[in-house]
Amino acid sequence: MTDAQLARAIAEEAGALLLRIQDECAGGDRGDREANDLILDRLRAARPDDAILSEESADDPARLSARRVWIVDPLDGTREFAERREDWAVHVALAIDGRAALGAVALPRLGCTLSSDRPPLLPEGELPPRMLVSRSRPSQLCAGVGERIGAVHIGMGSAGAKAMAVVRGEAEIYLHSGGQHQWDNCAPVAVALAAGLHASRIDGSPIVYNRASTSIPDLLICRREWAPIVLEAVKDCGQ
Repeated sequence: MTDAQLARAIAEEAGALLLRIQDECAGGDRGDREANDLILDRLRAARPDDAILSEESADDPARLSARRVWIVDPLDGTREFAERREDWAVHVALAIDGRAALGAVALPRLGCTLSSDRPPLLPEGELPPRMLVSRSRPSQLCAGVGERIGAVHIGMGSAGAKAMAVVRGEAEIYLHSGGQHQWDNCAPVAVALAAGLHASRIDGSPIVYNRASTSIPDLLICRREWAPIVLEAVKDCGQ
């Protein structure tokens, strides 16, 4: 099994487990814990020499000397999961030398898993552009950029769900400035790049993974034709 096949298989298995837990009306805490145990067990069995960074496990500083680090979010969108919504996800990614080399994002309630080895074909974009923003905490930057470029805002839950909405052609832009961690976007970035989308920090610089700090303050995933327009609008809005 290749690394990409492994990422996809584990994301799908964890997603199936989370669906059973959600159908039992259990909360996100149980989902986070059990999905994390499953993912770590599978990765340790299949790739025992690789390091792992997971939202739900203590950070092992030994990962900083590893070339290959699996970066996972067992349940991205705990609030949405608890509310029995569809916009939550499972992230399994492999970073190699700080780059999001491959990944898989499962959207269990939608019945699909998107992976870097099987990226979908991008449909034609729409005008005005559709911009995905946090449904609970939309930032002032997103409001300003959206107004400047004439975007239609769409509120959605987890980072993975928003990023995959762009990959699936349901939006053109996902802009985030409210703070994230490496596990929030490594798998989505890997899938987005494989699908031919732009993915960067909001100053246009590449996203580097497996740094000591897990924080990644901001993110832009969008269709390539919109990248220079959005990045310029970010500058104009004082960022």
